[in-house]
Parts: sequence; structure tokens; C-alpha cells
Amino acid sequence: MSKPAHKIRSGVLQVTIWRNHGEKGTWYSVNPSRSYKQGDETWKETDSLGFDDLLMMAKLFDLAHTWIWHQMQADAKARKESAQAAA
Repeated sequence: MSKPAHKIRSGVLQVTIWRNHGEKGTWYSVNPSRSYKQGDETWKETDSLGFDDLLMMAKLFDLAHTWIWHQMQADAKARKESAQAAA
């Protein structure tokens, strides 16, 4: 299994950012999750959010967007430098 490119967490809420590669280049996807405790010891995750989770998850999505935007800029710079080195 591949590793996430980045994770952003606030309390029990988290967004996981995945870097994907394909014929058309690199793209990023984001998975939201909420941790909860089942019983006394077992932590589980769900993608179901409650009313009180929505604004914080929106902030996490905003932070994920910013992180991805910076990564895409770095990816473009690396491609340009690689093309110049190969020429």
C-alpha cells in the first residue's frame, strides 16, 4: 500500500492527501475522515461528519488546497528543470 503524501489533522478530524501518477502526469486527491472510539480502547475512522464537524473540516480542506497548490508549483518547477537538464 502506498503512503499518503501528507496528512492534516485537527482533533478527531483529518484530511489525507494522496499523490497519484498517470499518463497525464501527477494529480492529488483528498480523503476526509473522523476518528471515534468504539468501546474503551478501539479507535475507528469514518467519513461521516456531524454538524459540529463541518466548519473545521472546511478549514482542513482549505489547508489541503493550499498544500496541494504549493506541491503542484514544485512539481511544475521540477519538470521544467528536468526538461532543461535533458536538453
